[in-house]
Amino acid sequence: MQANVLIIGGGATGTGLARDLALRGVSCLLLEKRDLNAGASGANHGLLHSGGRYVSGDAEAAIECREEGDILKRLAPQCIEETAGLFVAVDGDDETFAADFPGNCKRCGIPCKELDPARARELEPYLSERTFAAYEVQDGSIDPFMLALDNVAHAVSLGAKTMRNARVRSFDIEKGRIRRVHVTDETENREFIVEPELVVNAAGAWAGEIATMAGAQVGVICSKGTLLVTQDRLSTRVINRLRKPSDGDILVPGGTVSVLGTTSVRVPSPEDATPTREECVRQVEDAAKMMPVLASTRYIRAYAGIRPLISLGGSDDRNVSRGFSLVNHDHEGIDNFITISGGKLTTYRLMAEKAADLVCEKLGENTPCRTREEPLPASVSGRWTEPGLAPRNFAAETGRTDVMLCECELISRSVIEEITRNLENMRGRSALNAIGMRSRMGKGPCQGAFCGPRVTSYLYDREVLSGTRGIEELKSFIQRRWKGQKPIMWGRTAEQVELQEALHCALLELELTGEDE
Repeated sequence: MQANVLIIGGGATGTGLARDLALRGVSCLLLEKRDLNAGASGANHGLLHSGGRYVSGDAEAAIECREEGDILKRLAPQCIEETAGLFVAVDGDDETFAADFPGNCKRCGIPCKELDPARARELEPYLSERTFAAYEVQDGSIDPFMLALDNVAHAVSLGAKTMRNARVRSFDIEKGRIRRVHVTDETENREFIVEPELVVNAAGAWAGEIATMAGAQVGVICSKGTLLVTQDRLSTRVINRLRKPSDGDILVPGGTVSVLGTTSVRVPSPEDATPTREECVRQVEDAAKMMPVLASTRYIRAYAGIRPLISLGGSDDRNVSRGFSLVNHDHEGIDNFITISGGKLTTYRLMAEKAADLVCEKLGENTPCRTREEPLPASVSGRWTEPGLAPRNFAAETGRTDVMLCECELISRSVIEEITRNLENMRGRSALNAIGMRSRMGKGPCQGAFCGPRVTSYLYDREVLSGTRGIEELKSFIQRRWKGQKPIMWGRTAEQVELQEALHCALLELELTGEDE
């Protein structure tokens, strides 16, 4: 396989880069070792930053967030809910820090409006009565899965190619250039070779490992962030704790739920993305000081992502810049290898633009970037990730003849059929997990207890699955949901887990092995 540009990593930056290059007429191949957004791009708040969070300690990142947030609201509105946001301080928080906030916002050009605490509680009734300061900013929420799917769909329509479950194994380097990239297609269990003109390492938290394969170095710090999902949407706006960044200080509304987070725990490997009960309990206790309802609400799952922070020395990962790094590895004797890492989901487009500029410079191309002005088209493959779309579609149906496969999110058989059809041969190792990534299936209160077996049965009926493949995929799907339920197994969630165990283990005999657990 030959490619002008080989992109390693199918997160927000990699998919954004593929689209940027395709718009410039540069052919590229995107390889992802798992599925799109399998790393930090799919395990975050879904927060479209106003920049307010960084005005006190990282002005450059704050300004980038403000500028890029405005661009995304204009060019990718289908992926964004313009919720607005509040920064609130409660008794016990640093009054000086809170008082400095509007001035810091002004210096970064970030709109900020002071609200009377009583007015803030009128807007968001669950806020603590101990709130003593409140400021309104232009935060929003963004659907990272729709964003990646729309970027890939547009890139492919322009001639780019993409492969999932394609793991890079090694590089052949000759005379200071990567000549061949050895890849394993884990879907077909076969090896193949890519001969690129240029390689871009957009592997996020795995960027250091990819760089090492090429004999280069990238100082990536793996910082785990754990988040919790509430059953209900608890606020209209994004709610930020007005203090130095800490655990449990952001609540982001997304569709019918809210996401609470996050921690910052340094881990040795990007594979160590498992939330713990201790992290979840600590966040709930702390966040309840900002919104007391968080102490009693039902949580349906927890998850964790690994931030790829670029090391500049120091031991406190919250003090590491949320800016990004673009590395030209010429200085290490490899003249066709680039790394782009760090940054935020909000700044993914800018990261892709800067990487594409360097790619074009190296290839002798002078076509300018178009993603700053060109709208991101909505795609068929990305539309079912939108919370509430499937229920609206079902409610509009006359006659109600469609069979419901996921009752929590009201996903019908026709929706699953459309997603499966669009997947074609890109299902990877698990059609069930691929469907879950491209829809709300399994993300409601039952966490796959009922929809998992139902959709698996449908896939057998459609002959997408055969033999024992479906049982294996269902076990994998259950294991992914269990990973998120285990650390928050109290109250109603514990009751749900008991029901799920009875259904899957006692009735369907799908006990997980020790390795699965």
